[in-house]
Amino acid sequence: MEAHNRFLPDWFTNIRTHQMELPRFQRMEAWGRHEISDLLQTVADGLPAGSALILEVGDRPPFFSRPMVGAPAKGERVSELLLDGQQRLTALWRALRDDYPDAVYFVENPSGPDQDNGDNWGPFIKRVTRWTRDGKTYPLWVDRPEECWAKRDVPVRLLRPDQEAENEAKEWARIAADGDLERILEIRDAVDPLRNRFARFNLPYLSLDVDTPQGVAIDVFVKMNTRTVKLTTFDIVVAQIEAASGESLHDLVEGLRRAAGDLEAYTDPQDVVLPAAALLQDRSPSAAGQLGLEFERVVADWPMLAEGARRTVEFLEQERIWNSQTLATESILPPLIALWASAPEGGDALGNARILLRRYLWRSFFTERYDRGATTAALQDYRALRGVLAGEVQQSEVPCFDNNRYPLPQQEELLAARWPKYKDRLARAVLAVILRGGAYDVADGAEVSREHLVQREYHHLYPVAWFKSQERAEDEAHRALNCVLLTWKTNRTIAAQDPNRYLLARCHATALGEDEIRRRLASHVVEYDWLSNENYDDLLNARASTILRAAAELCQGRPWRPEID
Repeated sequence: MEAHNRFLPDWFTNIRTHQMELPRFQRMEAWGRHEISDLLQTVADGLPAGSALILEVGDRPPFFSRPMVGAPAKGERVSELLLDGQQRLTALWRALRDDYPDAVYFVENPSGPDQDNGDNWGPFIKRVTRWTRDGKTYPLWVDRPEECWAKRDVPVRLLRPDQEAENEAKEWARIAADGDLERILEIRDAVDPLRNRFARFNLPYLSLDVDTPQGVAIDVFVKMNTRTVKLTTFDIVVAQIEAASGESLHDLVEGLRRAAGDLEAYTDPQDVVLPAAALLQDRSPSAAGQLGLEFERVVADWPMLAEGARRTVEFLEQERIWNSQTLATESILPPLIALWASAPEGGDALGNARILLRRYLWRSFFTERYDRGATTAALQDYRALRGVLAGEVQQSEVPCFDNNRYPLPQQEELLAARWPKYKDRLARAVLAVILRGGAYDVADGAEVSREHLVQREYHHLYPVAWFKSQERAEDEAHRALNCVLLTWKTNRTIAAQDPNRYLLARCHATALGEDEIRRRLASHVVEYDWLSNENYDDLLNARASTILRAAAELCQGRPWRPEID
């Protein structure tokens, strides 16, 4: 990477002749009036404005490209791509060419401080809003040089560093002075130094040579880009797919959102669809794998992806995984989408596929398979599971199913699992098992669903106040095994009551009596007797033992549910 100086006339030459364009993965123009005015003021004051980043282009550009807003779409061969500096150069190009339809920029008091009056500061950049009514563009004085000069305002377009603008500046001065030679010289004496300042404005740049690999160029761009919103792999691929196929990736994703129903309950569809597309092409779902996609094939595979996403949502709902808070790891979504995209449609083959993917789902929840190297694990598991579905691979060959490398947790690990509100895999796995039991609300008997889940809150079976009264550490209360989900009304009613007292009260309050309360508790993997004994450690151990048995069943692909009748 090399550093170079480049003055504004040279930047403008490269833009005007089409030698410089933007990679299409760059977001569009984003600056508003304040940023544009501030940049113009910086140049007028003769101050630096940072640096740019350029990728030199050989015979074959590494990225699809587009011209800057307001720049020519055709011309000479593109020899460089602007990786960083788009907003600054677009602002200068458009402002100095009077290319904003709703505004025009002026330099106020271009001659600077009056030598006899040091309080008369300048030059100042100001923006004047424009509007059209009855076929006329207002304010009218903007287009009248004599009225502009009466205000000591000079359009910044006259400061553009080229011969055309110099000629226009001379004519503007003549009209503003009404032909008076002395006044013409006065105007030129004010304007010419500013023209010279803009012409000598240096925006240095760093350049990557033509042999820079595509991935390296993107990595450098992301690290050096000055915008506050980080560019994603999705942003980069959007333009690549559009240029290669003529299809809009944004439109495709919107269609997938509609087809896949509640996929957004688990994740943003654009975060998983390209990783799933990479798996369908037998590539890693990592950023590098997505950037190496065959883009026409992505579009060709899109109906499969949409169907895979729809069936994945249906599968998760059958397993009573309702949203991102109850999904222990998002890393399995791309493999699931890719696998369901080509899974059997019916009969025993579909039943076997559901058993296989249930096993995969719950082992990903209860083992450390996806805690490290998730994209590599996803590709390995996808290939093996795809082979199992095709009858070419044994289930024992699926890496995720290797119990020696990825054993189920010990009871002690389950006891230590944190409060499930945190992004803790094992805690969310515990919660997922509980929800699979139905999790009927203790007070109103409503079974949990996606709609009801938004009304439910995390509740301590043994409240924090109980631990304080027992002189036990408060953090002991915040364990996944001490948690149930209740509707907010029920949670407010319980407050900090001792659990057994509240539940005894519920027994008397419901017409169905204690048996119904026992049934509802059992759906949360809680036995009434565990609470009535008022022994917290016994409760956690008993609950952990039951959940581990449930996990073992689910991890074998069996459809476990608690005995609640």
